Amino acid sequence: MTGWKEADLVGPDGDDWRVPVSELAARQHRLGELLAEAGIPGAFIQHPVDLYYYAGGRQNASMYIPSLAAEEKRSILFVRRSLQRALFEGGGTDAPHEVVSFPRSAELVDTLRQRGVVSAPGLQYGEVPATFAQRFAHIFVELGTCPDVTRIIHSQREVKSQWEIEQMEAAAEVQLRMFEAVEAVGGEGITELELVAAAEAVSRSEGFGGSVQMRRFPLQCDRGVIVTGRAGGIPSFFDSAVGGTGAHPLAGMGSGFHRIKPNEPVLVDLVHAHRGYIVDMTRMFVAGSLSDLWLQRLEDMVAVKDSVVDVLDRGDTCEAAWDEAYALAVELGYQDNLMGMNPDQSRFLGHSVGLQLDESPVVASGFDRPLPVGGGMAIEPKAVYEEGSIGSEDTWIRDEEGMRPVTAGGAWPWLTEW
Repeated sequence: MTGWKEADLVGPDGDDWRVPVSELAARQHRLGELLAEAGIPGAFIQHPVDLYYYAGGRQNASMYIPSLAAEEKRSILFVRRSLQRALFEGGGTDAPHEVVSFPRSAELVDTLRQRGVVSAPGLQYGEVPATFAQRFAHIFVELGTCPDVTRIIHSQREVKSQWEIEQMEAAAEVQLRMFEAVEAVGGEGITELELVAAAEAVSRSEGFGGSVQMRRFPLQCDRGVIVTGRAGGIPSFFDSAVGGTGAHPLAGMGSGFHRIKPNEPVLVDLVHAHRGYIVDMTRMFVAGSLSDLWLQRLEDMVAVKDSVVDVLDRGDTCEAAWDEAYALAVELGYQDNLMGMNPDQSRFLGHSVGLQLDESPVVASGFDRPLPVGGGMAIEPKAVYEEGSIGSEDTWIRDEEGMRPVTAGGAWPWLTEW
């Protein structure tokens, strides 16, 4: 017996914000195909983001998805809590998977055997804590050795469906209003945190869940990084061009208490996630006007961005995009200032986005493959100096016709003056 009803679990104005059953079914089927191709009998999904991706929610649960080569092809979601929410979020009676209570650990293998499982499933060694993964590897030991399915899942999620792209487009619409809020309240004497608060009020009111999901431990990310003047030249733990002071040492990146001064560059890097799907965009602001030197730096970073887009647009590799754009940046004189200052430079010019901010592939050395059709990429060349930082960023989708911006693109100027 519960005190809630399914009608309570809705989006704004009563909208149904669940992942469509057709999406969940297609994702589970595709993973089954990939597992069959890899010769892996099944996957035991336990990371919260991937539970949302495959099961429609992030309850305290684990999901077994079989290979299409398996005799029994229906997925099973084992739930500790909340069972009722997990069933509803997965589509109710239309859910493409079975939803059951999590059995006792000693009974888990027998429960899977009753459903035709005869070999150990793959685990997400690259996503979940080692002790957690080892615990389940020990439970499954009588079925054999559990392989790692992390890369298989990551590769599947690189390609966004039309529904996923629509969520990113909806996020971009909200993100524009976040920039409008920054424009409305900004100006000389305003603190970085006051600007972030204005942007976050828009984001929260439109349904942002409160966390920007990251793949790499121990990275954490603020939704809004707004840095003014010299604060834009301060590095942080975060693997990105711009660090910022943060509010205090435990929140040691992003915006702090610096106030906007006349004619200093103000870098505004804002993230919004709609129903989990992330878009990332950066624009420059100034109270007054920027010097010719800063304007030239901005123009150069836009040129570096164009270089990245051109390489990815023609279907060349992410590594080739890095090589060509980095060479241009060096030619323009930014070797010591591109994506940070020595020794704190980041070695990338774009990161894939989706349900997490740091998905693959990345525009960097070592990614010798193209951004796939359906891939989402935030392209963000930035130049960093002691007196501040400057650059641009938009989120792009590669479709059958090439690269297209999901975020504002030319709809919002590279520089806005207060």
